[in-house]
Amino acid sequence: MSDARFVPLAFQEVPVDVMRRRADEMLREMSARRTTRQFSSREVPRDLIEKAIAIAGTAPSGANLQPWTFVVVQDAETKKRIREAAEEEERKSYSYRMAPEWLEVLRPLGTDDVKPHLTDAPYVVVIFKHVTRESPDGKRAPTYYPAESAGIATGFLIAALHHMGLVTLTHTPSPMGFLSKILGRPDHEKPYLVMPVGYPAADAKVPDIGRKALGEIMVWK
Repeated sequence: MSDARFVPLAFQEVPVDVMRRRADEMLREMSARRTTRQFSSREVPRDLIEKAIAIAGTAPSGANLQPWTFVVVQDAETKKRIREAAEEEERKSYSYRMAPEWLEVLRPLGTDDVKPHLTDAPYVVVIFKHVTRESPDGKRAPTYYPAESAGIATGFLIAALHHMGLVTLTHTPSPMGFLSKILGRPDHEKPYLVMPVGYPAADAKVPDIGRKALGEIMVWK
């Protein structure tokens, strides 16, 4: 017999026309979201970052284990260390690790091994996924779908930051083991993603690219 405790679902139905209006508003807002690599050093109130991460923490996760930690870096020296280590790995990737096919799709985005966003942005959020957890008997036990769960939470975070009026970038230097060392994270946490957060630079530009049309990403059966 299950020992789970259940409470009533907090759900309030709204008219279909309101649902459509909300959907249209959100689509317009999120369609305007763009990733930028050019950040202003302008200060962002700390409570906004905390609220965005609180929103990310509401994401669903495998077995509700919430297998994530969001490390917010604002110390300039720590950001510098992260940038130096990331650029070292990126130089190797762009020089010989990446397949030609990967470099080909990156070319229109204008990316390279120089990562000023890691020191320009006022905050760098490093997301760690938990690959194991402490069980009730004090031993290590597995988590379930940690990468998928962290990915969903990251999506919530991106949407929250855009809704607030900030910009971010999903950065995945590979390998990322240096992040665990620099930030002093325990062995059961593995680096998942790096996200500089802040205001865009006054002269920020983004690649002139589009998104796939609905018909290209959706199939009815």
